[in-house]
Amino acid sequence: MNDLERSLCEQVRADHDYVVALRRWFHRHPELALEEVETQARIEQELDALGLAHRRVAGTGVYAEIEGTKPAGGTTRTLALRADIDALPVTEASGVPYASLYPGRMHACGHDAHNAALIGAARVLCANRDKFAGKVLLTWQPGEEIGYGARVILDTGCIDRADRSFGLHLASELPVGTVAAMAGPNNASVDWFRIRVHGQSAHVAAPELGVDAAYIAAQILVSAQALITRRTNPLESVILGIGKVTAGTAYNIVAQEAELEGTIRTLTPELRCVTKERLETLACTTAALFGGTAEVAWRDNTSPLINDAAAAAEAQRLARSLFGAEHVITQRRPSLSGDDFAEYILRVPGVYVYVGSGNPNDPNTQVPHHSERFAIDEDCLTAAVALHVCYAVEYLNGLL
Repeated sequence: MNDLERSLCEQVRADHDYVVALRRWFHRHPELALEEVETQARIEQELDALGLAHRRVAGTGVYAEIEGTKPAGGTTRTLALRADIDALPVTEASGVPYASLYPGRMHACGHDAHNAALIGAARVLCANRDKFAGKVLLTWQPGEEIGYGARVILDTGCIDRADRSFGLHLASELPVGTVAAMAGPNNASVDWFRIRVHGQSAHVAAPELGVDAAYIAAQILVSAQALITRRTNPLESVILGIGKVTAGTAYNIVAQEAELEGTIRTLTPELRCVTKERLETLACTTAALFGGTAEVAWRDNTSPLINDAAAAAEAQRLARSLFGAEHVITQRRPSLSGDDFAEYILRVPGVYVYVGSGNPNDPNTQVPHHSERFAIDEDCLTAAVALHVCYAVEYLNGLL
C-alpha cells in the first residue's frame, strides 16, 4: 500500500460508523424498483450536506459529479461510478435489529450497502479533491432488479464522456476481506420470454374437434430442454428455464389458450442470440405440428456482464495493494444471475468487482442473495468504500 492509498484508507476507516449507520437506515427503509422515492431523497440529503450539486435521473435515481483540483499534466480522465438502490419483494426474516419496517420489502441483495458505500466514497472524494485531476461521475441507479435503470441512465448521455466505468457488488459466498476481480464474462444475460399458444376448445370427449393448447405447451416445455442438451456445446454455459405455465379453463374442456413464461441466460452475446432464435422456431413449429399457433414475446433485461481486461487488471492491482494478494481472487466461476451494470461496460469499458460479505460466525451472512435471511458482515463496507475511492483517485491520476 502506497502513502496515498494509506491516507485514503485511514479516512475511509474513520468514516466507517457513518457508513454503517447510513446502510442500516437504507436497510430499514427498502423500496422496490421504480419506487425508490424515500431512498432518493436520503441520497440527495447526504449530497446536499457535502455541498455537491446533483440531479435526478431515471425517475428515482441520482446523478452527481466531483471534479478534482489537482493540476493536470496533460489530458484529464473521467470515471463513472455506480450503485444500485432498489430492494426486493421479500419479507425479511434475518432477525437483525434494523430489519425492514415494511412487510414484503427487503434489501436482500446488498443494494443498501452499495448505496451507502458510494455515498461514503463521495464524502472521502470531496474531502480529497486536491489529490486527483479529472472528474468522477456518480450514479445511483434505480430498478436494477428488473433490468431497467442502467439503460435509462445511459440514454441521458451522462456518462458518455467517461473513460472508464467501475462498480461493485457484495458476495455472500466470499469471506469478508476478500475481493474478486476477473476479466471476461462474470454474469449472464437475462432475457424474459412469454410463449402464447393458441388452440381451439372442444369437449375432452371429442379431442379431435379441438386443438389442445395445453398439450402443445407441454411439448414445448419438454422439447425446449433439448435446445440446451442437444443443440448447445456442453462446455458453454446457458440456462433455459420455464417457471410459469398456465392453460385451460376447466377440467373437461380442451384448452384453447396456454402460456409459458421463462428466462434464457447466457455468458456470450452470440449464444444468447442463437438460443433465442431456436426457442422461437421450436415454439412456432411445435404449435403448427399439432394444429395451433404460437407467438413469443421477449424482454431484454440485461446483456452479459463482460469485464474489460485492462480495467480488470487495474482493479486486481489495486486490490492486491489494499488487501494483500492472498485476499484477491482473479479466477472465479461466472454467475448465471444477471446485473445491468453490463450496460455501463458496453457503453464505457469497465470492471465489476465482487466484495466478500460472508462471515462463518454469522450463518445469515453466508446464505444466498435474495434469501429472506440475507445479512452481511458490515466490515465489508470499509472494503467497498476504499475500492471506490482508491480506484477513482489512482485511475484519474494514471497510476493504475
